[in-house]
Amino acid sequence: MFTAPWVCRSCARSLKRANISQLIRRASTTAPGGLPTSLFERARKITAEHDQLSAQLAATFDTKVAKRAGEIARVATAFKELEKATASLEELEPLLRSEDAELRELAKDDIESTTAELATLRHNLSVALTPKHPFADMPCLLEIRPGPGGIEGRFFADSIFRMYRDYCSNKGFRTRVVKYEISDAEGVKGNDGELPLQEAVLEVQDEGSYQLFRAEAGMHRVQRVPATETKGRTHTSAVGVWVLPSFPETGSPEMESDFDNPESDFYIDPADVKTETMRARGAGGQHVNKTESAIRLTHIPTGTTVSMQDSRSQSQNRVSAWRILRSRIAQQRREAREELARSLRSSVLANSQITRGDKIRTYNYQQDRCTDHRSGLTVANLPNVLIGGDVLDRVIASAQAWLAERDIKALEADEETAAAEEQKKQAK
Repeated sequence: MFTAPWVCRSCARSLKRANISQLIRRASTTAPGGLPTSLFERARKITAEHDQLSAQLAATFDTKVAKRAGEIARVATAFKELEKATASLEELEPLLRSEDAELRELAKDDIESTTAELATLRHNLSVALTPKHPFADMPCLLEIRPGPGGIEGRFFADSIFRMYRDYCSNKGFRTRVVKYEISDAEGVKGNDGELPLQEAVLEVQDEGSYQLFRAEAGMHRVQRVPATETKGRTHTSAVGVWVLPSFPETGSPEMESDFDNPESDFYIDPADVKTETMRARGAGGQHVNKTESAIRLTHIPTGTTVSMQDSRSQSQNRVSAWRILRSRIAQQRREAREELARSLRSSVLANSQITRGDKIRTYNYQQDRCTDHRSGLTVANLPNVLIGGDVLDRVIASAQAWLAERDIKALEADEETAAAEEQKKQAK
């Protein structure tokens, strides 16, 4: 282990004020740049691989080599930036012992700015090292259903549906309403003209939307005075939001093969699915209750059920129902793998695990605020949130940052577990 460099008493006082002495001693117990040693070594190997692939591409182009080089380019770039900043810090530290007071002051200022930059660069490298979610580049389905709270919960479910729809519109995302089903309570509306929503499915068709919205999954809680409340009491209701990958209805042969590949998350054995046809319910003229256009699919092994009656065509309802069923089963399989992986990690992640019963966000009308309970962010101007404005953008960004930190902790936990296992093997 390297000893900390000698620093004179007057400089030590300056270092204490700038909180730099902690940095100097920390450098003796961690890898260069302040990263855990295992992550630093992993990043260095990936960077060396990227340099080698770049040299190969300079000599002759190869599609597979170019694809791999592109996949690890973020890690290589982040690692080199971190190394550069670390080297700059090492060059600046001896200047703190200079006899020139002005030079020491300049060095202290530069060290402070470089130290702040190092923290950002460490985070960027950790994010780059985090394995990409297998559904990250896919479109997504936002499923919205009312939770506890009776008809008020259904009204707020409609508010959440409108919020995401308007947010996508403001961002220029392409969307399609796959399903929008209201309850039988006709003529009843909420505070802001909401309808009693039973279930809605909104498809965000842009690639990468799953990664953008996956932190929105969970229970959204609302606290407000319902339109039907005569004594002014605040009621609490909840709405469940599920974020699923959306697989294209039609596409390349590779996409179609995923449906037929038993190794794919999207594969479903048709023999495991019970199909029922029925007459559609609700408003719709002569078509309703006269033709069996509605479809209900039940995945027997898991009990997952999907009903679809939005189209007058039974075949179109069948296609849409199968699409949603594949997405739900794929997500369940992904969650099962993640749960298995979590059981092998330390308990550091146990408290931050998202489950469908968690209340991830609160919308309080009386206090004009929205609070994300995971990131800890509280914002005012609730009306702007509910119309999908820039305030909602801040809330979603904070949830994404929380999710990134959770993934980083998971990565570090995995690396520490692997290092401990390796030490045990070497001890034997």
